[in-house]
Amino acid sequence: MTDANRQIVLAELPQDKLAASHFRLTSAARPAPAEGEVLVKTLYVSLDAANRAWMQGATYRSALKAGDVMAGGALAEVVESRAANLAPGDLVFADTGWQEWAALPARHLTKIPRLDPLTHLISVYGVAGLTAYYGLLECGRPKAGDTVVVSAAAGSVGAIVGQIAKIKGARTVGIAGGAAKCALLKSELGFDEAVDYKAGDVRRALRAACPDGINVYFDNVGGDIFEACLFNMAEHGRIACCGALSQYDGAAPRAGPRGVPGLIVTKRLTLTGFIVSDFYATRDQAVAELQGWVASGQLKVHEDVIDGLENLPGALVGLLAGENVGKRMVKVG
Repeated sequence: MTDANRQIVLAELPQDKLAASHFRLTSAARPAPAEGEVLVKTLYVSLDAANRAWMQGATYRSALKAGDVMAGGALAEVVESRAANLAPGDLVFADTGWQEWAALPARHLTKIPRLDPLTHLISVYGVAGLTAYYGLLECGRPKAGDTVVVSAAAGSVGAIVGQIAKIKGARTVGIAGGAAKCALLKSELGFDEAVDYKAGDVRRALRAACPDGINVYFDNVGGDIFEACLFNMAEHGRIACCGALSQYDGAAPRAGPRGVPGLIVTKRLTLTGFIVSDFYATRDQAVAELQGWVASGQLKVHEDVIDGLENLPGALVGLLAGENVGKRMVKVG
C-alpha cells in the first residue's frame, strides 16, 4: 500500500467560467486513522453540478476556498478501521474529497451493500437515483395522467425522474440541449416528448408539448427554463426545486421574472425545495424499489465513467457544459 496520497486541490476560486486550470494535482502523505476513524480508498468520485455551487459560498455545506482539497462525494472501500461499526472491505459513500485516500470519522459513515456493478451505487442507487425518487414522488407527487416536465432530462437525475414518472403513469416531457439528447430521451428512455432548449423559444415549445399545462415540473436548472415552465403550469401544479445549474457557472444571474407571486397565487402552485438527505430515514425502501424497476427493465441506467483522478477537473468542466448523458463519475481506484 503506497504512502502517497494524490489529491486535486482547488488552486483558485473561479470568477467566471470554471476551467481545469483552477485546479492543481498534488501529493501528500497517506493519512492514518485515529481512534474512531477509518482509512478509506477512493474508488469512484461522483461529479455533480453542486460541486461548482460550493465554490460560490456556503450552501448546505461550508464554502470552498483556494487551497482546499476539492470537495466531493465518492464510493470508497474501508482499508483500515479503528471503529467497531466498519471493517476492512466494507463499502461506504463518503465525503472523501478529490483524493485517493481519506481518514474519516466512522460515526458519519454507513456500510452499503456490495452490488454489481459498483457504479450503480453512485448512480441509480446513490445520490442521483434517490434525488430523482424523492424529489419527484415526495415533492412533485405525480398522479396517473399528469404531465410531468423535467429539465436537464438527459442528466444523472433528470433521466431517472422521467422514467419514474412514466412508471407512475404520467405523461413525460424532457428538456435537454441538442437534437441527439432529445432523440435519446424518446427512443431509449421512454419520454413522450422532448424540447431542445437550444433550438428556439422554450416557452412556445412547451405550450405545444403541454397543451393542458404542466402538472409537475422537476427543476434542475433554474433561470430562463424555470421561467418558461412556470408560465406554463396548470392550476394546482407542483414544482420540485432540485438545483439551479444555469446559475452555478459564470456571471451572476439576472433578476427573476416579474409577476411570479401573483402567478403562484392565481394558479395555486406549490414550490418545494429539498435536498436528498431530508429523506434518508426511508432510503432502504427507496433503493429496494429502484432495484425492482432496474431488474424488470422499467428503469434504464445511463452512466458516464471517466478513468483517472487527474481527469477530475476536466470531467467537471465537461459536466457543466452538458457533455454527459446519465451519471458522470471518475474511476480512481
